[in-house]
Amino acid sequence: MIDALLARFGEAPTLALSGLLIGVAFGFFAQRSRFCLRAAVIEFARSTREGRLTVWLFAFATAVVLTQAFALAGWFDASDARQLSARGSLSGAAIGGMLFGIGMILARGCASRLLVLAAHGNLRALLSGLVFAVTALSALSGQLAPLRLAIAQWWTVEGGTSRDLLLSTGIGHLGGLLFGAVWLLAALWWAWRQRVGFWAWFGAVGCGAMVALAWLTTYRLSRSAFDLVVPVQSLSFTGPAADVLWWVVAAPPSPLKFDLGLVPGVVIGSFASAALWRELKLEGFSGGQSMRRYIAGALLMGFGGMLAGGCAVGAGVSGASVFTVTAFVTLAAMWAGAAATDWLVDRHHETRAAPPGAQPAGAPGRAAGAGYAAP
Repeated sequence: MIDALLARFGEAPTLALSGLLIGVAFGFFAQRSRFCLRAAVIEFARSTREGRLTVWLFAFATAVVLTQAFALAGWFDASDARQLSARGSLSGAAIGGMLFGIGMILARGCASRLLVLAAHGNLRALLSGLVFAVTALSALSGQLAPLRLAIAQWWTVEGGTSRDLLLSTGIGHLGGLLFGAVWLLAALWWAWRQRVGFWAWFGAVGCGAMVALAWLTTYRLSRSAFDLVVPVQSLSFTGPAADVLWWVVAAPPSPLKFDLGLVPGVVIGSFASAALWRELKLEGFSGGQSMRRYIAGALLMGFGGMLAGGCAVGAGVSGASVFTVTAFVTLAAMWAGAAATDWLVDRHHETRAAPPGAQPAGAPGRAAGAGYAAP
């Protein structure tokens, strides 16, 4: 099928079309499932039982299981992927992940969630997403790039075995698949206990499947293309957001690529899902203080995501599915930064604002799977 598409459309258009189609599916599934790392962290930190952590686990475990299954079958090899082959930064992963985690609490959504929300009328997410993209572009090649590069040099790790947990631990792809299967079984158990609705778990599985499919598709294209160097990659939204912004503003004469199809695809998929379920709704800011919070969060996410080498999806799911050590450091830092910020900013504020005897928002005791039975 890939060879037929290459013959008909050419290499660059096929690559962009692949990103577009995978993006449409991811956007649709993410909108239906409410997939979001921020929501998962808050649920875990507050010890509630709403199914949001279960949704994230379904996506994470599915991505790991399918990616490792493709590798075991000989269909996919991640050794040439930037996350494994290039030198990585542990300092960038830790500090960038922490900043990203703080930012996604302040902006009330990770990078992919902002894109999904903006597609069905959330103007807060739209503004935050634009600030995020501008900051990411500045950290990539603008005024923030020297600071990013300086922090990234503090503690580096060579590419190859040093970054590949499957090789360094000796567990191989079978061990990676079993690791993902354990978390998938845990997600199934919690979904049953919490009565998580169909679209919540099914949409999350779809999100994870798109991560694995992106790995497989770009790998196959990298092996079939002759005139175009195709990087082996999966879903991520920090670098792609910067690429799309630069392409729109400057329109450089560069060939089409996967990222340029992915971002608009997510918008289209999310919009279609919201339209089908009649969830399109314009939403704005409630005041100036709220706007400052969102902008600050977007700034931190843009710089942190570029410093860490990936966002909540790019590092936390895509990078983890190929077991790169920096991805797991980034993911752990995101969880720590987000949980600490939720406790210091939101929970502290809610506790002070609540009248005596009132139950704080998000406290235990809410119905299991609330908000997910019929998203």
